[in-house]
Amino acid sequence: MSSCVEISEEVMAKITNLEKQGYGNLPICMAKTHLSLSCDVSKKGVPTGFTVPVKDVVLSAGAGFIYPLAGTISTMPGLPTRPAYYGIDVDTETGQITGLF
Repeated sequence: MSSCVEISEEVMAKITNLEKQGYGNLPICMAKTHLSLSCDVSKKGVPTGFTVPVKDVVLSAGAGFIYPLAGTISTMPGLPTRPAYYGIDVDTETGQITGLF
């Protein structure tokens, strides 16, 4: 179990801003390493007494939740509204492909 959560003034300001915008009641989904219950991959098993450093807080308004980034973590980019494959075409006469990046 964590003994402390470390939140910078900058992150606290983002949290306050999200609350003011009406997002204060959204569920929270923590983003942290999958390699440990803590945010430190070197702490194996069921560590106790560790600090959870919240590096950022991100709103996912479309999905309806907020996710704090705990420790060093990479997130996946969002997908566009219109998938890119709609712009890909194959000329059946020449076999030429258009619309690829």
